[in-house]
Amino acid sequence: MRIMSMLLAVSCLLSAVKAQWLEMTLYLPDTSGPTDLCYNPQNNKVYTANWVGDNVTVIDGATSSVIATVRVGAYPSVLCYNSQSNKIYCTNYMTDDVTVIDGVADSVLATVTVGIGPQALCYNSLNNKVYCANSNTDCLTVLDGVTDSVLTAVAVGAHPGALCYNSQSNKVYSVSSASNSVTVIDGTVDSVIATVAAGPYPYALCFNPANNKVYCANVSGDDVTVIDGETDSVLTTAPAGEEPQALCYNPQNNKVYCANSTSYNVTVLDCAMDSAIATVTAGYVPSVFCYNPENNKVYCANNGSGDVTVIDGATDSVVVTIAVGMNPTAFCHNPQQNRVYVANYRSSTISVLRDSMPSGIQQGPRPQAATSRPAATVVRGLPPGAVVFDAMGRRVANPKSGVYFVREEPEASGHQPQTVRKVIVQR
Repeated sequence: MRIMSMLLAVSCLLSAVKAQWLEMTLYLPDTSGPTDLCYNPQNNKVYTANWVGDNVTVIDGATSSVIATVRVGAYPSVLCYNSQSNKIYCTNYMTDDVTVIDGVADSVLATVTVGIGPQALCYNSLNNKVYCANSNTDCLTVLDGVTDSVLTAVAVGAHPGALCYNSQSNKVYSVSSASNSVTVIDGTVDSVIATVAAGPYPYALCFNPANNKVYCANVSGDDVTVIDGETDSVLTTAPAGEEPQALCYNPQNNKVYCANSTSYNVTVLDCAMDSAIATVTAGYVPSVFCYNPENNKVYCANNGSGDVTVIDGATDSVVVTIAVGMNPTAFCHNPQQNRVYVANYRSSTISVLRDSMPSGIQQGPRPQAATSRPAATVVRGLPPGAVVFDAMGRRVANPKSGVYFVREEPEASGHQPQTVRKVIVQR
């Protein structure tokens, strides 16, 4: 009865939390240094740009296993998916080019020379173009999404960084951190149509399609500039926390989330009024977001504390904090399996988060990163004298691959008590 009660308590806890949890940790080579992630919905694949490894790892979205490694240029940093041509674009910061990868074969289609220090990409779905921000040449390179040839270069402000596409007005927005401005580019003719004054050191952009607004986080201004997507004029400036550096839009509740890197919290803005409605405590140095439309959750990676804060999109309360690897730097959502992938730069790992308990879990050969609940032990066989139960408390004689609870009998001396632990059986 004691074992049954324990198993029932565990089952009830899992049901009650309905929490995101660490399903597995995917280990890349130690010299990888993943910096960005990108999802291919046509082939259900996840791509990760490895800054140190000078390559792109391809992960199967169904099994979360590595299926290919693509060699690219030096210091790959940012990825972008072209939905019309089923291609993945990767900026190579030190070789000043962009590698184009076929989304079916995972082979290199082209290497396109751009400006100096490419560090951001943006896809224009209406005209099938890819825009590349070149931080050290103060311009955007525009690539044709069919031929992967350079169409033009558009001069912008000093030190262009983040890019954002306005699908309603067919415009591309580019922050110019050293010019304290946002450059607006017509997506049809690729010419500058406006330059909008932002706050000190604009760093991140986010588009709100419901109200046709663009939000710009200003690191040194501790605020967010709100731009009208039709007129490209400043509507208001909303106060945020200290040194905001990431933005995320919640379409279900029409909110924008702003990660404040040095006040260790998230400011929530109501997009109708463009005013703060909540401040959510996060981890150390919150720096990047991901929105999950399947469960209306906002994921915030805390670069300094190596964890992810999961925020309920309706209540703006913290659901759970999940320990991942060191220096989480990027997210990617897989809607088919409802998984969220986290790239951990210093750990050279990919953490896979899920919303519900699957029938079986696997992971790489090294120990799993710590989670908010005790981690399971991966076993290929069962220890002698072990009594195995499933999640319902039923004894299992010959367990197949999956998750079980093991009651280990005490040693013959009788001094060791019985223990129950969770294991993952691999056959």
